[in-house]
Amino acid sequence: MKFSIQREALLRPLTQVAGVVERRQTLPVLSNLLVRASDNRLMLTGTDLEVELTASVGVEVEREGEVTIPARKLLDICKALQDGTRLDLDFSADKATIRAGSGRFTLATLPANEFPVIEDVEVGESVQIKQSDLKRIIEGTAFAMANQDVRYYLNGLLLELREGLLRCVATDGHRLAITDVDADLAVDNVRQMIIPRKGVLELQRLLENDDEPITVQFGRSHVRVALDDGTFTSKLIDGKFPDYEAVVPMGADLVVQGERDDIRDALHRAAILSNEKYRGVRLELAPNQMRIVAHNPEQEEAVEEVEVTSEIDQLAVGFNVNYVLDALNALDTDQIQLCFKDANSSCLCKSPESDHARHVVMPLRL
Repeated sequence: MKFSIQREALLRPLTQVAGVVERRQTLPVLSNLLVRASDNRLMLTGTDLEVELTASVGVEVEREGEVTIPARKLLDICKALQDGTRLDLDFSADKATIRAGSGRFTLATLPANEFPVIEDVEVGESVQIKQSDLKRIIEGTAFAMANQDVRYYLNGLLLELREGLLRCVATDGHRLAITDVDADLAVDNVRQMIIPRKGVLELQRLLENDDEPITVQFGRSHVRVALDDGTFTSKLIDGKFPDYEAVVPMGADLVVQGERDDIRDALHRAAILSNEKYRGVRLELAPNQMRIVAHNPEQEEAVEEVEVTSEIDQLAVGFNVNYVLDALNALDTDQIQLCFKDANSSCLCKSPESDHARHVVMPLRL
């Protein structure tokens, strides 16, 4: 196999694909990328057996073939070269020779048949969606995923297919995030799939704020997203996601409405003097006013007052300030609503205009 390519043309797909490769692997071939060159097209594939990324780019192919090459070393070489450098790659026997400018680099390779490629996804459902919409609903929920929780099904993001709706849900047991987007979906029954945490983070990194439609395919054990010059494939977590709808507070008719930025800034300031371990703040609600109070073990105190629209008469609830801030940051509206049922119930944070994004934060005893 032999081909030539400009540094910049190789660096972008190489960076995308190498991101999924773990530095420490039990199988040596998993530290490598699968490189295929044919029909003046270069295809790069990387995997950790859970997530697989492929990217392609046009090249001048002199001799077709396929082989695997160390991912990090190739990426580091490309990064270290100057802009505009032309790379000539020649693969023979178990070596890859890279000539770039005045430099020559020889890397060890492994056979392509040792590389574990995820087979074609047995498509059950498929949906076309704007890339920007998929990015928005993932970013609006991914922050609430658990990290290394023993309840393994929480260490990922729930994708739910409903009639005319694609929904993302994430929870770590302390807070819950739900975002929806209208989609051309015709399903007889609600279908749920859990994408593992690493897959979610990689997909988030790949997606751009582009209105071009992309195709999302759902199989029995995999999900696949077809992008312009590449493909994202991830295994699904085999588990049952909790009944998240039971967590959304029903009858939360005690409503506070205010400017998102004003409330967020006040929470940031009060959080400075909150307990570093529990990060607790108390929201004290009165007609058209919200007081935010924070204490710490050094007997220090912060009090912030924010003008809001509310008819609540004397209600005080404690929350982890980081969870409330994450919820506010995930909403992209100027006005937000905080909805309560009583002093012991969770808080529902949403936009006054729409229920397409809802965030639930569990209360904290202070």
